[in-house]
Amino acid sequence: MQSQGVDGSSAETTVAGNEVRPRGLLLRKRRGGAGSPPKILSNKSQGFRLWLLIVPFLILAVLFCYFPLFGWIYAFFDYEPPIPLGQSQFVGLQWFRMLFQNPAQLHTIGQVLINTFAMSGLNILTSFFPLIFAIALNEIRAKWFKNLIQTLTTLPNFISWVLVYAVAFAMFSSTGMVNELLQNMHLIAQPIKFLDSDSLTWLKMLLWTLWKSIGWGSILYLAGISGIDQELYEAAQVDGANRFQQILHVTIPQLLPTYFVLLMLAISNFLNNGMDQYFVFQNAFNLQHIQVLDLYVYNVGMGNNSLSLATAISMLKSLVSVVLLVVVNSLSKHTRGESIV
Repeated sequence: MQSQGVDGSSAETTVAGNEVRPRGLLLRKRRGGAGSPPKILSNKSQGFRLWLLIVPFLILAVLFCYFPLFGWIYAFFDYEPPIPLGQSQFVGLQWFRMLFQNPAQLHTIGQVLINTFAMSGLNILTSFFPLIFAIALNEIRAKWFKNLIQTLTTLPNFISWVLVYAVAFAMFSSTGMVNELLQNMHLIAQPIKFLDSDSLTWLKMLLWTLWKSIGWGSILYLAGISGIDQELYEAAQVDGANRFQQILHVTIPQLLPTYFVLLMLAISNFLNNGMDQYFVFQNAFNLQHIQVLDLYVYNVGMGNNSLSLATAISMLKSLVSVVLLVVVNSLSKHTRGESIV
């Protein structure tokens, strides 16, 4: 059937039952004209777009993680600032040999490694605390109270260690609030030296670290809990499991893969304790047991003005960390069938 258009031209129409449609519209749809849906991007194009999204982060990783490795060259020179590196004497492996040939240096490094192993070991032994805290937080039924607890425990992560020490000094120094309160209550005659003593140094630093990081560390586990299939809990309820049994047989097994990945990363960073918290809490009384490897590198480089020796120690520490990561990753792959890479 033909019909007369507004411009005097004729257009064929197709009659299907009571529906009359212009044939030109059908042809445009079949040929992918203006009325057709947009074409789906190919997998290669989508992958390229996703790659472009991570390019800025790759650039930042290169600039801040790999480009500074050029500084390792200072470990092979007798560098003394402000003399340019090109005018410094090349000494090869002298600083590396000095670490193992000087008895006094070897004794100091031995004590530093003991402190490092102790603090890293305690952190690994308590690495399940954020998991338990996340499960306990998830069991709180009052939403406002749950949000309050989560906020209060996450907030310390954003407080610098300098401010943490300021709070600690105000509360636990010889003239701090705790000692003043205990003396006014006639519980002690002399102030207790919480900060300027060498007793229980490792435990004190562990408690400060837990207080600062437990809320932030539980966020990843809370995200994992929210992703658990609710049908697992329903099946457990049908089998007669109470709430504790559901946590024991559903929640914890579902969070274990995440925990093991974080545990492997913690083991690979066994020698990396950080420096800030130990730097602000160190003093002449507790230096023997608070000086971990990162703090020792800083004290050697900046305090003793031996940047080349500090670079050599830091270089060995980084290489050992890479070896630990490879070993832990291989063990996990052979025992659990899963690995980081």
